[in-house]
Amino acid sequence: MPTILFNKPYGVLSQFTPADGHRALSDFGLPGKVYPAGRLDADSEGLLLLTSDGRLQSYISEPRHKQPKTYWAQVERIITEEALEKLRIGIMLKDGITLPCGAEKMEEPDIPPRTPPIRTRKTVPVCWVRIVLKEGRNRQVRRMLAAVGFPVLRLIRYSIGNFSLDGLKPGEWRELSREELRKI
Repeated sequence: MPTILFNKPYGVLSQFTPADGHRALSDFGLPGKVYPAGRLDADSEGLLLLTSDGRLQSYISEPRHKQPKTYWAQVERIITEEALEKLRIGIMLKDGITLPCGAEKMEEPDIPPRTPPIRTRKTVPVCWVRIVLKEGRNRQVRRMLAAVGFPVLRLIRYSIGNFSLDGLKPGEWRELSREELRKI
């Protein structure tokens, strides 16, 4: 049963069937009979874990297992400590209050530029924020940051549990070894 780490590029769906003009996982030569443990929207990038192991898929994607997921978000304007503290405590969204999370300003990560590039405005500065969640609602990071006044321009899931994007360029994937799987 293969388990795959995949660096999903911008504009790619977290499914194997293309739709609405978007590319799909089938475009990247992934092995058959693996399925995403969790999803990323087409306009989000980063780590997807794909597996045919239903228990592992549940362990990674269900909030009750509280697997931390780290996101890097490029936001409009320079985020304030007040906004970060609100994120850490929990934000009221339309579907209820979020669990407390990790939230901190970070240096710009060493990552390839996005294709297509993000929109930029010469008069509006940007910064990067690291968010660590133990739940996974639909578009949660984007909604949380918008709720505190810092719209997301680019969103990358950097890690899931002990696994990260390190060593994977956008569109690249690798199979986890048996030794790596034992550490889950």
